[in-house]
Amino acid sequence: MTTDPVKPQTPLLRFADTLMASCLGVMAVAVFINVVLRYGFGSGLAASEELSRLLFVWMVFIGATAAYPVGEHMAFTTLVEMLKDKPAAMKFMTLLIRVLVILACALLGWGAWQQVVVGIDSKSVVLGYSSALLPLPAFLCAVAIGLMALWELVRGTPLSLGHGAEVE
Repeated sequence: MTTDPVKPQTPLLRFADTLMASCLGVMAVAVFINVVLRYGFGSGLAASEELSRLLFVWMVFIGATAAYPVGEHMAFTTLVEMLKDKPAAMKFMTLLIRVLVILACALLGWGAWQQVVVGIDSKSVVLGYSSALLPLPAFLCAVAIGLMALWELVRGTPLSLGHGAEVE
């Protein structure tokens, strides 16, 4: 694994990478076994699909959470890049972006929490886990990113425009 010197690998990011790799590994094994059973023996594991779906959802939201602090989310930097020579406008744009991120996280978190509450008493069809486990990572992701954005807002962290050669 290569690390970018601009984006240090903290223990939490390494842990998130390990969790995502574990999810992907278990999904790959489960799907492979299911394919072999279906096409080789005419049967399959219903649990394979349900487990893969659950792990995929968790993997996506773990990745989204880990991508935020290193600036790997999609960013429309062209407009903001034009403002870098205007400190007051840049400060306002940074404030606006951070507030919008926090608002989006609040909306996502609220909706995900409502789904967690709805699913708390129902069980998945095959494996029998609580259906609240599917929207739970969206809630946790929204809380984590919202707190990171709030921390950046309070600290006055400037926007990272280090997207290199990519212009979005």
